[in-house]
Amino acid sequence: MLYKFVRKLLQWLFKVVFRCKISGAEHIPLSGGLIIAANHASNWDPPMAAVFALRPVCFMAKQELFAVPVLGQIIKQLYAFPVKRGSGDRGAIKTALQILKKGDCLGLFPEGTRSHDGKMHKPEAGIAFIAAKANVPVIPTALVGAADIFGEKTKFPKLKIRYGMPMVFQGNPADRDELQAFSQQIMDEIEKMITIEQNK
Repeated sequence: MLYKFVRKLLQWLFKVVFRCKISGAEHIPLSGGLIIAANHASNWDPPMAAVFALRPVCFMAKQELFAVPVLGQIIKQLYAFPVKRGSGDRGAIKTALQILKKGDCLGLFPEGTRSHDGKMHKPEAGIAFIAAKANVPVIPTALVGAADIFGEKTKFPKLKIRYGMPMVFQGNPADRDELQAFSQQIMDEIEKMITIEQNK
């Protein structure tokens, strides 16, 4: 109930206040395990990537947030689960795989953390590992304008979300170089879509 309410509220906020334009949502399968992979330059990115995805999306969130009174309980009800950043958290990876094997949708940021300079950073191999281990497709997702929400340049930017075609890892899941290459392919596709949206 809380997820549905928050989703509707944020859809209104993004569409009406921030004039958000969404394209490519038809590429998202309505069932089966799936990863939504997006660029990450703002705290607004998780809800922005999730609320128009046509199905609930589970995101990792830093462990410290779950210790905050009230907030911790709220984000749990919004399908977030904790991760220890910078430690290769095996528990979080196990949870991510369980989510995908149940046929649910997982949201991940290939860069592993938020970019503070707005530039695309080198992705980590983790997203490819999880996609390969769970044998699920990845939807590259371009988020444009979120970093400017309530910023100094413009408080009400025009947002754009573009969901790309599904990408499937077809290499050797035990080969780290192939995993890294697939993660880079995802980031390259996201960057290409961002450029397309910025030039419209």
